[in-house]
Amino acid sequence: MEEQRQLANRRDTLIKRARIIQAIREFFFNQGYLEVETPYRIPTPAAEAHIDAVCSGSWFLHTSPELCMKRILAANYQKIFQICKCFREGERGDQHLPEFTLLEWYQQGTDYNHLMRDCENLILFIADKMDWGDIISFKGKQISLPKPWDKLSVKGAFEKYCPCLLSEVLENKCFEEMLVTHIEHHLGRNRPLFLYDYPISLASFARAKKGDPTVAERFELYIGGMEIANGFSELVDVEEQKRRFEKDQQYRRSRGKTIYPDPKRFLDALTHMPEAGGIALGIDRLVMFFTDSPTIDDVVTFTPETL
Repeated sequence: MEEQRQLANRRDTLIKRARIIQAIREFFFNQGYLEVETPYRIPTPAAEAHIDAVCSGSWFLHTSPELCMKRILAANYQKIFQICKCFREGERGDQHLPEFTLLEWYQQGTDYNHLMRDCENLILFIADKMDWGDIISFKGKQISLPKPWDKLSVKGAFEKYCPCLLSEVLENKCFEEMLVTHIEHHLGRNRPLFLYDYPISLASFARAKKGDPTVAERFELYIGGMEIANGFSELVDVEEQKRRFEKDQQYRRSRGKTIYPDPKRFLDALTHMPEAGGIALGIDRLVMFFTDSPTIDDVVTFTPETL
């Protein structure tokens, strides 16, 4: 009975969630994007050091639609987006679920600067469509949405907020710990903020910055101290991508984690992929922001514990 009561109490939030997702689709349709669907169950996920996939027989549930969407892009699709469920083992907390909803979009001929503008325009479009104005209350703060949004380099953030040098943090392999403990709660407190130019060792799928190979053209969007999105100028160098996968596999092996097969079809397609920008945005967290919800549990119909 208590679970039914909680579900009934989420009605208004879930109605807003549905309208937000409708607005997202309208935004991308207006921009000439094609909505695509890719399989949730795949033979291998990307070999990322800190993200664990959920097994499904001898295959896996995807942690992101990224590998398949890039194969579509490599087949000369210009602008694509997808809203889908993703799955990650062991992720649970106020902002994490093991099954969550992700928005990803890709466009040929763009970079991470273009994606930052996309984020501004998308979130302002949703706020206008919902008639919520350009100031949103979230966690006791008034978040001002009008452009341009703030930007802060990763190096600058560590110099400003962290007691340790960025070089020390990278050497000691405690970047995420220091980011969460000392930095994240400062980011986007009054205006959305792009944390950009990640160290090249944390490039993930991002290419090295032109003119400064020590950093990657990668950013994360923060609103009210909460990470909302993660975007890149995409790496299209297949040999470099193989080296990064192998490095992450070595890390996983050293920690006793599952070693994934090579995503051969993705790597083959990467040789045909044009320069592009790509980004993943958490729908659940975006709804948390727009509805001023304290936890991710408040913006979904069911959590794992209620099934």
